[in-house]
Amino acid sequence: MPETHHSETIRPEARHAKAFSSLPLAAELLDNLESLGYLAMTPIQAASLPPILRGQDVIGQGKTGSGKTAAFGLGLLSALDVSRFQVQALVLCPTRELADQVAEELRRLARMLANVKILALCGGTPLGPQLNSLSHGAHVVVGTPGRIEEHLRKASLDLSSLAVLVLDEADRMLDMGFQAALEAIVAATPTARQTLLFSATYGDSVRPVAERMLREPVNVEVDSTHDERSIRQHFHQVADEPGRLAALSRLLLHYRPESSVVFCNTRRETQTVADELAAAGFSAQALHGDLEQRDRDQTLIRFANKSLSVLVATDVAARGLDIDALDAVFNYQIARELEVHVHRIGRTGRAGASGVACTLVTEKEAYRFERLEAFLGETLTLEPLPGRSTASREPFKPRMATLQIDAGKKQKIRPGDVLGALTNGDNALSGDQVGKIKVLDRSAYVAVERGIAQQALATLSAGKLKGRSCRVRRIGR
Repeated sequence: MPETHHSETIRPEARHAKAFSSLPLAAELLDNLESLGYLAMTPIQAASLPPILRGQDVIGQGKTGSGKTAAFGLGLLSALDVSRFQVQALVLCPTRELADQVAEELRRLARMLANVKILALCGGTPLGPQLNSLSHGAHVVVGTPGRIEEHLRKASLDLSSLAVLVLDEADRMLDMGFQAALEAIVAATPTARQTLLFSATYGDSVRPVAERMLREPVNVEVDSTHDERSIRQHFHQVADEPGRLAALSRLLLHYRPESSVVFCNTRRETQTVADELAAAGFSAQALHGDLEQRDRDQTLIRFANKSLSVLVATDVAARGLDIDALDAVFNYQIARELEVHVHRIGRTGRAGASGVACTLVTEKEAYRFERLEAFLGETLTLEPLPGRSTASREPFKPRMATLQIDAGKKQKIRPGDVLGALTNGDNALSGDQVGKIKVLDRSAYVAVERGIAQQALATLSAGKLKGRSCRVRRIGR
């Protein structure tokens, strides 16, 4: 199998923004892209879609938010033969959250294609309903490696007709120990398939895997560094380990970000830091691999709908988070891998918005700080922390609150039903007081302005959804 460095490399920065209409896509896909407001391609789409549509294998390097899901999504949807009710495309993701987001995006892209069935198969959810869904067939499966491998062992998933295999966030899947599962899954697919590998970094862990699984791939690289004007980086020296938490609190009180992520290097530390911040009055929650799936889902929903201000996370737990407007990133320590530092700070200042990235550095980390300087190719300055008067400010509260309703898709609840229940009747809210609405299988979550949370709770509790009374409660502080 030819090694990847023998293949063509495309750097999309040199290309001008191109319209999707310049691609040989089906009219239904183009019409749908226009209705979604997707007109010009992002750099990674412009560079990767032509070879993908030609059926070539592709290695795409790009961070979350670069538009890679639409790149491989349009490619695999174009390759489908909808009349054949067999699994023709498989997308593997490191986490359930990313898999759910990818499946949702693929459904949006496929809206105008007739009868395309897209199924998500992830761990952390019951196997029974998945077996039932699989028995009715699917065209596209999106899932986590552990659960896909389990379905293959049970012979409930047949990949013999697979045409396209996508490895999304390949570096994280390998970091999380999924290599054996990936090898087993690939062994169950036809050798003549098209393979698309997307990764934020393309280091020593990914390269040998890519060389085994891909044939003469086209390399597409999106520059992973960020525009100085969009992200302001600050490095602050702290005296010692105990000084980190006070420094973090002071930075939070100074910048007062509506949504921010604090990155820690260990699971235990995320929980400790989140607990300490919450005890100090901040709206903070930990996100790490030891959380129950239900708690993880609720934390992510609250963070996405602005009723939780500070997410304290490990890199693995935060991978695949789809956050469109993150005001600030705080590195509790410098990341162990320097590429990860760049990936962390890239989560703020997206889509042309400005962002702030602050990193705490102790004297013991001086060698790592110097390595980071060399890696970034620039001189980094250690700045003093904001003045002590900042520490006397009151911790800020989130703008929204989240209500949980004990009914969901299984009870035929849709977001419009929840909005209608809140904005009709005697105690009605206005539509602009209601934020994001997320409907899961057996529950629904709605964000409302914090000041009217009790009113909203009373309105939903007194009313009916789809003709039935539902239990409603407020989650989080």
